[in-house]
Amino acid sequence: MLDRTYIRENTEEVRDALENRGADVDLDEFLELDERWRELKARGDDLRHERNQITKKIGKLVADGKDEEREEAIKRSRELKAEIEEVEEEGVELEDELRERILEIPQVPDESVPLGLDERHNVEDRRWGFDDLRDLPDEVTPHYDLGEDLDIIDEERAAKTTGSGFYFLKGEGAQLEHALIQFMMDIHREQGYVDVFPPVPVKSTSMRGTGQLPKFADDAYRLGGSNEEEYDDEDLWLCPTAEVPVTNMYANEILLDDDLPLKHQAYTPNFRREAGEHGTETRGIVRVHQFNKVELVNFVEPEDSYDRLEELLGEAEEVLKRLGLPYRILELCTGDLTFASAKTYDIEVWAPGDDMDDGPEQGGRWLEVSSASNFEDFQARRAGLRYRPERHESAEYLHTLNASGLAIPRVMVAILEYYQNEDGTVTIPEPLQPYMGGKEVIEGHEKVGESALGAGERE
Repeated sequence: MLDRTYIRENTEEVRDALENRGADVDLDEFLELDERWRELKARGDDLRHERNQITKKIGKLVADGKDEEREEAIKRSRELKAEIEEVEEEGVELEDELRERILEIPQVPDESVPLGLDERHNVEDRRWGFDDLRDLPDEVTPHYDLGEDLDIIDEERAAKTTGSGFYFLKGEGAQLEHALIQFMMDIHREQGYVDVFPPVPVKSTSMRGTGQLPKFADDAYRLGGSNEEEYDDEDLWLCPTAEVPVTNMYANEILLDDDLPLKHQAYTPNFRREAGEHGTETRGIVRVHQFNKVELVNFVEPEDSYDRLEELLGEAEEVLKRLGLPYRILELCTGDLTFASAKTYDIEVWAPGDDMDDGPEQGGRWLEVSSASNFEDFQARRAGLRYRPERHESAEYLHTLNASGLAIPRVMVAILEYYQNEDGTVTIPEPLQPYMGGKEVIEGHEKVGESALGAGERE
């Protein structure tokens, strides 16, 4: 969250940031509440000072035997006590309201972020891998049809067991998923990341700490209650991203300068209600309610965070480079930034199976596989993440960053479509083959059950 003093002293900057983001926040109402709170605080301080003076005066009046003046002073002291209690009660109510309101104010974008209200105004930074594309089939089969033909992706049976927006991976599909997870984590270990295997359910306090609550409550899976009901700090949610548990594992702690930069990676399943609600992508595994992801989380000193963002972007890119998958880098505009981000780069891999309006000249489409973001001290203030620059110095808020390293299903889509062969098989990228038991090609397998039979055979 933003600091209240910062909002107060930089009102126009915050107002411009809200406008550039297209955020619907009543800043004037927040400032009015803050002004009223400060007036109450000043009034309370004055009343307490007056009461302290009277308390001292009462002692002197008792010593001097001035009973009548003493009774008047005691009466006034009681009146002041009642006023102080009234002022403090109103102040606590206003403080609670301000605390809730400030959680709804998004991060101020870094001055380097391009202006724009939506994804149409994102800026392409660079592309990689298009100078030496492999030979593709004349017609590339979309991953959802190919996955069904090879019987490695089964959406129909997942809809039966769980619902739409979920899928089974079978045989070589499941092998490929496990291989990608281990492949990515091995790369990031080389880059200095320490593994974390976090719990999947997370408290509301953790969701609030990284900015998922209160704004994105409707997108998350809440355990034991409907999303429309009131929730408290002990309520549990299914992890929407490993960013939540890993960032909050140091909540309300003070790290030391020697600890930083601290780099963690975590594999988790992730759960999001919104992910499968886009009507144009109801088939396949691009937008689903449950997906696996390797997440990279960084804790750094403030002066290092923007250099670290560039390095973090390169660490996530490395996965696609080793897999030989073409991709591009986008710098997100102000209106497309996530709630907590000050600056974000998206990595989008090229999947040639479906022609989309925003695809490259070679056809196909772009799939976001990572967002590398610098949150500055926004999450740190919400979660109480601090560090001590020197042992004898006061603790300060650190900066947090994260990136997917990467989102598994969309990387799988890109592999199935980009490494597809004319005969419907898929060549496994060479770096992945050791993780697939030496297998070089995904050939699929025979389907099971009567559904695998032709109409004549079923009769």
